[in-house]
Amino acid sequence: MSGEVEAGATGQPGWAAWVLLALAWFATVPVRPLLDPDEGRYAEIPREMLASGDWVTPRFDGLLYFEKPPLQYWATAIAYEVFGVSEWSSRLWSVGLAFACLPLTFAWVARLYGGAAARLALTALAVSPFFLIVGHINLLDGAFSFFLTAAVLAFTLAQTSPPRSPAERRWMLTAWGAGALAVLSKGIVVGVLAGAALVIYTLIERDSLTWRRLHLAAGLPLFAGVAAPWFVVVSLRNPAFPGFFFVHEHFARFLTTVHQRVEPWWYFIPLLLVGVLPWVVPLARACGRAALTSGAAAAAAPGSAPAPFEPLKFLLVFAAVTLAFFSTSGSKLAPYILPMLPVLAAVTGAGSGAAEALARHAARIGAALTGVVALGLLLYSARRNSYVPHEALLWTGAALLAALAAVVITWRARPATRTAASVATALAAILGWQCLLCAYSATPPARSARELVRAARPYIRASTPLYSVGQYRETVAPYLARTLQLVDYEGELHFGLEQEPQHRVAMREFVARWSAGGEAVAFFDPGIWDEWRRRGLPGRVIAFDDYTVAVSRL
Repeated sequence: MSGEVEAGATGQPGWAAWVLLALAWFATVPVRPLLDPDEGRYAEIPREMLASGDWVTPRFDGLLYFEKPPLQYWATAIAYEVFGVSEWSSRLWSVGLAFACLPLTFAWVARLYGGAAARLALTALAVSPFFLIVGHINLLDGAFSFFLTAAVLAFTLAQTSPPRSPAERRWMLTAWGAGALAVLSKGIVVGVLAGAALVIYTLIERDSLTWRRLHLAAGLPLFAGVAAPWFVVVSLRNPAFPGFFFVHEHFARFLTTVHQRVEPWWYFIPLLLVGVLPWVVPLARACGRAALTSGAAAAAAPGSAPAPFEPLKFLLVFAAVTLAFFSTSGSKLAPYILPMLPVLAAVTGAGSGAAEALARHAARIGAALTGVVALGLLLYSARRNSYVPHEALLWTGAALLAALAAVVITWRARPATRTAASVATALAAILGWQCLLCAYSATPPARSARELVRAARPYIRASTPLYSVGQYRETVAPYLARTLQLVDYEGELHFGLEQEPQHRVAMREFVARWSAGGEAVAFFDPGIWDEWRRRGLPGRVIAFDDYTVAVSRL
């Protein structure tokens, strides 16, 4: 690789390496179809926000939707305004900020522990299978992880700066601001995670000085000034918002199983292991060293000078709090633990002493894991579908080639090309796991309504009434750029239908409208369509896949 990639003896990648990493990160973002349900939801809400001009009250399929704060909706709507509505513009904010976790982690480790350690941290995060997969899906967790990680890392920089210095104040205010943006990304869980980590760390370290360095007089107004205005305005416009958002979406989600996402307490442990598998040994070594260091600090004699702040120990406490909090929650989803991975990668880079071995070992483990997942996808398709789509074969082949290339490059790497080997390992992992995600998308059953909508679109005009009967397929609306009338279905839109019951359409009312004739297209649950077809409901099937039947009245 070029000198810019190698960046000399410092071990820091140059600008060309970052450009290559960015190009690789976004390589398949315009190619992959929107996946049900989440990518359809987070593509559609900003589209409706832009179309309506109402940037305060989020709506989903035209109904009030208060499950999450609006920062990602705002950013995606702006992306739509600038670049147009598309798959890649819908992912730009979430996938882009997930990528930004790489330079963020690198810069923090480089500042405190040097370029070689920073390169190690970058490699660790860039080869994490869990981080790569979740970071490439249009979820709220990519942006949330970036802002929460930024808040935590800025806090540690403030605490390691000279007391009462301009740097301390600057970094603490950065932490308050990033925390506010994290609240606007996913909610008040930020305060629980960061606050509990601070309490536990100071108890372990017997450190009261940290509390006196929070710059509350300036930080709290900054936090409130960024995070609070939307909550105030949306509550004034929608009196039902506070009860639903704060009680139902936070306290009930954590304390009860009302969201029906029940998993065993150990659910996140194997997911975390997958996330750190290529660097689990260096991580364990780094955790041991950080614990020993902090233990020495905690044992300082009474009356001696305060022990210095231990950033690696704080990051470990934060990661442990995150894992424990979500493990005890009554609602569990895999992406919840994504914020753990940047901080654990930072700990690995700064404290493991793995040096040049990580790229080589990560490449080998990554290649083996890629092969296992690729084989599993192919066997699954062959068993379920009795065939493997050519597209899936091509994507799995590309993933295996990328993994093999990393193994060859790291095996042949000499000391003068260690940075290039690390960058190559990161590039191979980024591209390889994206290829596997594409293979997954191409493997039946249908995971997106993109092809269904393409087949149905010729039968739909701007004035054609659209119905969704017995289901709500999240990726239909963004591909049609239209809302649909829900028939005999509520799902996640239950709250919106309760608030605006005039939008409810019962099956009897729909059948009467449909049977009266006129132009209309309905997207049926297959079982419901079969039942009503047998009852004589008129209509012509214009498209179908595993989950939806599109029927035209004409």
